Amino acid sequence: MASIMRGLDAEAYDRQYGDKELLRRIFQYFKPHTKKLLLVFLSMILISGANASVPIIISNGIDQITSDGNNSQLSTLIIIIFIVGSSVWGFNWVRRKLSVEIISDVVLEMRINAFESAAHQDMSFYDEFNSGRIVSRITSDTQEFNEVMILVIDIFNQLAVAIILIIVLFQIEWQLTLLVLALAPVVALAALGFRNWARRITKQSSRALGEVNKSIQEAVTGIRVAKNFRQEQAIYDEFRDINQQAYTINVRKGFVIANIFPTINTLSGIGTAVLVYYGGLNTISGAITIAAWFLFISTIDRFWFPITNMSAFWSQFQAGLSAIERVFALMDVETAVTQKDNQTIPEIQGQISFQDVCFRYSEQEQILNRFSLEIQAGESIALVGHTGAGKSSIIKLIARFYDFQEGSISIDGVPIEKLDLPAYRKQLGLVSQIPFLFDGTVADNMRYGRSEATDEELIATASSIGNGEWLDTLPNGLDSEVGERGNRLSMGQRQLVALTRVLIQNPAIFILDEATASVDPFTESQIQEALNLIMKERTSIVIAHRLSTITSADRIIVLQNGEIIESGSHKNLLALKGHYAELYDTYFRHQSPKYSETVAKWMAKEE
Repeated sequence: MASIMRGLDAEAYDRQYGDKELLRRIFQYFKPHTKKLLLVFLSMILISGANASVPIIISNGIDQITSDGNNSQLSTLIIIIFIVGSSVWGFNWVRRKLSVEIISDVVLEMRINAFESAAHQDMSFYDEFNSGRIVSRITSDTQEFNEVMILVIDIFNQLAVAIILIIVLFQIEWQLTLLVLALAPVVALAALGFRNWARRITKQSSRALGEVNKSIQEAVTGIRVAKNFRQEQAIYDEFRDINQQAYTINVRKGFVIANIFPTINTLSGIGTAVLVYYGGLNTISGAITIAAWFLFISTIDRFWFPITNMSAFWSQFQAGLSAIERVFALMDVETAVTQKDNQTIPEIQGQISFQDVCFRYSEQEQILNRFSLEIQAGESIALVGHTGAGKSSIIKLIARFYDFQEGSISIDGVPIEKLDLPAYRKQLGLVSQIPFLFDGTVADNMRYGRSEATDEELIATASSIGNGEWLDTLPNGLDSEVGERGNRLSMGQRQLVALTRVLIQNPAIFILDEATASVDPFTESQIQEALNLIMKERTSIVIAHRLSTITSADRIIVLQNGEIIESGSHKNLLALKGHYAELYDTYFRHQSPKYSETVAKWMAKEE
């Protein structure tokens, strides 16, 4: 059992909701569709009344024909039954059409809300939780709820039938009807016995499906790496194991669900046998007539069907509650980054201030400790230091991807936690080391920075980088398809598209996160030409492994273990012969023109 459930633990943000709370929240989604629900309910009443009337019409018709001895009334009886049957079909069509519309609208709204919650989560959320499992909640769990809600509508229809049939049964024979009402709770209690079992196994099934989605997503997105290292068999074996785990759990789920109806049908069959026996005794004694007893037994079958359905449904309904519980848990996740106000700065100047900032990703991982830094509006800053020095963390805090624990960060004198976050980020441009492009055209990806930009504006902006020569290398110019994650373009082309995407929004604060580390020298020169222009016009923070980018900055900040140990221009820092000089000798010296000339002369002498 332990091996079957391995890896299916609840996520840290999962919550346990009571049935009442879940039902209350579900009802809120159905509330806007009250009018349609009333029409569905009315259709149910009419369908139930028509269905319940059929045995009575037949019984009375047969009695009339038998007593009068006139077979001509048989055709009238057939016509009446045909009209009733046609009415049932028409009302049922209305019920199902409206039901599908209502449930589809509700599931659509739930998916939108769940996706909205996922989209608004901070970067720390995706650092901790797998995206494949999140996708499973938004898609598979809402689909599970959709299927159960269709059953709910059917069950309400069954409930209406049961209520009307109880009234009919009382009119036929009230003593036997009381016996039926006494037996019904036994059937209901038996169904409720499956409740916790069904809910638990359904929750496990949802988690197993999330693992399958996670495995598929990782395998497909990482297929190139797998092929490079000849690990196709390994990812296949991993998927096979996870899929087998999901299969085993789903078989158990099917076993639980499949046993509900046979158990309840057995109990209802026993109930019917008791009624037949008791009714037979009363018929023999003359307490009830044979006709009444026969009509009662004929009608009781129609009564047990909705009763057993409703009883069995409660356990199945737990599957829907379990699925929607996972969806609500995603909706209810609180963001780690909290804003205290929604102040807007129409035009950010770009003055950034860190005051005694303490930041850590976890309790055991202190990154910045009492960190202070002043960046003036329009100033360009280069951050350098070994891996883990805190460079990327500073950028993430400025972008408000993470929340700091102590101290203060302000933009133009306004605390960053009091800014209107979407409005602030519109004036922030970030180019990462590995650019992400969405499937579509080059123009589509460029417009991600400003959707209303025209083709002429895109071309003008792209031409500011290397005179736009890189556009000529694209097969169809702006209309070139980039492919999934931009895989149809070279790394240099992707980076140029990403840079144009940021430039088109004309940000007040520009952040470059090692964006030239993975490109060829020619592309680097094109990017550097644009960067020199950008860094003169706005506040710029650059993390770079290229000497040309660093030396273009107004000030270089040298970081070590989350602290500023040196600050100044390239020449001044070299003169100090401190940590920056060591970094320069290790990472940057070979990139300098003087070093290249020296190497060239040395090679010439060797020849």
